[in-house]
Amino acid sequence: MFIITAKVRKGPILAVAAAAAVVCGVLLAAAGLGGRGTAVSGVVSPTGVKTNEDRIAYLESYGWQVAQEPSSVEELLIPDTFDESYTQYLELQSSQGFDLTDYCGKRVKRYTYEISNYPTGESGIQAGLLIYKNTVIGGDVLSPQLGGFIHGLAMPG
Repeated sequence: MFIITAKVRKGPILAVAAAAAVVCGVLLAAAGLGGRGTAVSGVVSPTGVKTNEDRIAYLESYGWQVAQEPSSVEELLIPDTFDESYTQYLELQSSQGFDLTDYCGKRVKRYTYEISNYPTGESGIQAGLLIYKNTVIGGDVLSPQLGGFIHGLAMPG
């Protein structure tokens, strides 16, 4: 029987362990298992959304094909307090991981894009993004028609 002993310093072992942890994290993120626990994989980060191209890429990460330019850009003031009329909209945003109450009293921009690939084939459907300091803080997809609908950014179905 042979016994081999080796003296190994902690530094290389910690470096290998750290590298393994990074590789596992990257693999989990690539598989869509990391992050905020959303069911949508491949969604672009809501932070660092500075340009029109960034906004389009964010919407495309949800599967939407949109016009190359927004149909409207509005500056909105998030109210200091929300009354009952905002309840459903706040719930919609919360279901997507957005908390508009963090932005009470802040001025935000709403960028609206026309969607060209809505699953029903309906035209005129719009995707809206609420942006505060280059961060998406809310979003929705809606039909502006009388009796229309509104839902989160995720593609239905």
